[in-house]
Amino acid sequence: MRTRQRICKAKKSYPDHATAAAVAAHFDHAVRPYRCDRCHAWHLTSRLKGKRIPRPDRNVPPDRSVPNTPD
Repeated sequence: MRTRQRICKAKKSYPDHATAAAVAAHFDHAVRPYRCDRCHAWHLTSRLKGKRIPRPDRNVPPDRSVPNTPD
């Protein structure tokens, strides 16, 4: 789903993911940053449907700092 031009212009833009994520952390409800396919800046959205959420990197091994010990 492509962002409409007037929606893009009405939203606040952020220069990078880190800045947008920092602003999103201050909201009372769940919002997430996304890269706009129109202006290539970062915006915030509360929607989950229609936009893909990046998968975590599968090449990162799980945390093995706590050994499995039988009880």
